[in-house]
Amino acid sequence: MRKASIYYNEIVAGILTETDDGDYLFEYTNNYIKNYSSQFITFSMPVRTERYKSNRLFPFFEGLIPEGWLLSIATKNWKLNPNDRMGLLLACCQNCIGAVSVQPIIEDNEA
Repeated sequence: MRKASIYYNEIVAGILTETDDGDYLFEYTNNYIKNYSSQFITFSMPVRTERYKSNRLFPFFEGLIPEGWLLSIATKNWKLNPNDRMGLLLACCQNCIGAVSVQPIIEDNEA
């Protein structure tokens, strides 16, 4: 299972998880729901208490992943499979242009 903290500006907005079954979950944090309920990260995922679930990476996060020559450089330098969308998101999207950034969460059993 791989996880990432999703930041909106400097605030942790939620947690994105890729499960061992290949599903994707996104859940806003309680703090974000309480204090920033009108500041959603994308129109397709308004702030709510229920988690979002998909069998594919959510289109918003997919759109953060580089394309073209930049994707080619990323896959070669980090030896990533271009089909490993979560791996690309974790590797390439820590300093995105715009308000949203992705910070990998390292679990204790992965260290």
